[in-house]
Amino acid sequence: MNPSVGVVIPTTGDRPEQLKRALRAVLEQGYDGELQIVVAVDGADERKVAEDVAEVLVPEHPEARTHQVQVLANRLSPGLPGTRNSGISALPTELIAFCDDDDEWLPGKLAAQVKQLKRSGAEFVSCAIEVAYGTRRIARLAGTDTITQDDLVRSRMVMVHSSTFLFRRGTLWADESAPGGQNEDWDLALRAAKRQPIVHVDRPLVRVHWGRSHYVTRWADRIAGLEWMLARHPELAVDPRGAARIYGQLAFHHAALGHRRTALRLAGRTLASHAGEPRAPLALAVAAGLVPAQTVLSLLHGVGRGI
Repeated sequence: MNPSVGVVIPTTGDRPEQLKRALRAVLEQGYDGELQIVVAVDGADERKVAEDVAEVLVPEHPEARTHQVQVLANRLSPGLPGTRNSGISALPTELIAFCDDDDEWLPGKLAAQVKQLKRSGAEFVSCAIEVAYGTRRIARLAGTDTITQDDLVRSRMVMVHSSTFLFRRGTLWADESAPGGQNEDWDLALRAAKRQPIVHVDRPLVRVHWGRSHYVTRWADRIAGLEWMLARHPELAVDPRGAARIYGQLAFHHAALGHRRTALRLAGRTLASHAGEPRAPLALAVAAGLVPAQTVLSLLHGVGRGI
């Protein structure tokens, strides 16, 4: 028999159409096992979100009564990590899965991951993603079926995305100390990989929609999130390529805020760690006023990349 799965869909209630799309995609998985879904609401009208969910369940999925879909408010720390943990705490299932409210699972996602988890005996499984930006669709593959701590130190590995996470209940919780909710998913994956390697289904089974993220241009929060990761995982500053990537991101975010001197200093530190790190010249271009930070992001997103 397949293990029971609890799905946590965190939301702030301000994008109902995306939430409905995410919920439909979970319900249409056709998973051969018990499936429970919690829509966890942070800082919004819980009743309104429940109405949005009911619009999906009643006309389109009358069978969803058997899936025990429930809507609840975040009773823990405000923000994404607390909302995720509120959902986890409400689920008695053997496995926990995440799906962000602006993403969608593709057909067969859950079955493929559960199969891999059962076969390997691992605690945590991810999968490749398809980045959707406007009309473009770009697959982001890992090129491997096992992801280690060293992999996640060297690279953020965007395909190890929160909406791909499936793990054994009781092993991991989101860290609510993450500033502004930044990098809590990277931190969770890195903690999982420190316990044992993550198994990975290297097929794009989650469509990640870029362009409406709450976090993408919150430069100060992104800086705080990276500094939090460096303090929490000192090994990130040891690998030259991994360190250069983080310093390059910090340089870019400071440049976006107009902190020219800090951006220049961090760009120099980036190049000293790894001369080929492309984020350094991008940060320098933004700091010099040659191109707006948002334009750089839009161009990168168009090819399925981020800063």
